[in-house]
Amino acid sequence: MHENLETLAIRNQAERSQYLEHSVPIYLTSSYVFEDAEDMRASFADEKDRNIYSRYSNPNTSEFIDKICKMEGAERGYAFATGMSAVFSTFGALLSAGDHVVSCRSIFGSTQTMLNTILPKWDITTSYFKITETEQLEDFIQPNTKVIYAESPTNPAVDILDLEYLGKIAKKHNLILIIDNCFATPYLQQPIKFGADLVIHSATKMIDGQGRVLGGVTVGKADLIKKIYLFSRNTGPALSPFNAWVLSKSLETLPVRADKHCENALKVAEFLETHPQVDTVKYPFLKSHPQYQLGKKQMKHGGGIVAFQIKGGVQAGQKFLNSIKLLSLSANLGDTRSIVTHPASTTHAKVTEEERLEAGITAGLVRISVGLEHIDDIISDLKQALENAKH
Repeated sequence: MHENLETLAIRNQAERSQYLEHSVPIYLTSSYVFEDAEDMRASFADEKDRNIYSRYSNPNTSEFIDKICKMEGAERGYAFATGMSAVFSTFGALLSAGDHVVSCRSIFGSTQTMLNTILPKWDITTSYFKITETEQLEDFIQPNTKVIYAESPTNPAVDILDLEYLGKIAKKHNLILIIDNCFATPYLQQPIKFGADLVIHSATKMIDGQGRVLGGVTVGKADLIKKIYLFSRNTGPALSPFNAWVLSKSLETLPVRADKHCENALKVAEFLETHPQVDTVKYPFLKSHPQYQLGKKQMKHGGGIVAFQIKGGVQAGQKFLNSIKLLSLSANLGDTRSIVTHPASTTHAKVTEEERLEAGITAGLVRISVGLEHIDDIISDLKQALENAKH
């Protein structure tokens, strides 16, 4: 059995059809036929492990899930139409009325909105701890706490949480540890190794890598995934076969793409750190990062996301964004094309200013998803935009 992630991402494929194709075909079918009445009965009774309906499973989604499971070291998984449907369905399957979630404050804006405004409809409450309060995590645990939830690196401030510590606390209190591993990808970090029970990805980001399709996936312990599968089978957030085919193909190049993203991102971070118009820079593999040693312990490389603070506040930040010529202004990340985002007015606009500040999102914070363009061209565009931001 192959153990190297690069090989797993390429050679883990669906079973070949009678045509002996080298590249897996797209199985654009909503349903599947049965040999006879008994086959049909046994299949619906879950006595057989086979495809019934593509809302339940499909050869393309199964291949994609299996690849992610192999790369993450997970037992089972389920794939979703989007990253947020993965988050919601995971919570929906595992939480009941009266349950409590302990979450890091530094999480994606839509996830925070879900925890703040949607789950409370079902009497599911959340307490937040700041990055600086991680060591006091046990103080936030209540008798009805069911889940610890976190991202690492965080979106968008690129902070690092100690996954091994979170895993120990979750195990001590018999809680489910869920880690959003979107920024790192399965290639750069495997939270299950450090004690996570479930790992979530927005596959829309670096797993796709080219800004083409939406997708999400949750992988982890088989007993938890079974609950998520049954919830999702009946609520319908399944990933489409076409998008699954695209994402599975994308995984074949994830390692080589991620290596280059990380190489470029480190150079961008080093450039920004020396620029007089920049106050602070956050990148996991910069030695100035507060959790640099922790990042080196948990991650293969530092990822493709750099966060920095421009001198001059909001006005300078707006001038910087308006001066960008090559890079894209978009809310996505993990694309081949470099993307600049202003989180306070986009991805985290719907949370309060106090909540943004607690998550390290100041009005002048800029997030760069560093792409695969030539590094000289990326830095040249950032340099001219920073110069214009001074005036």
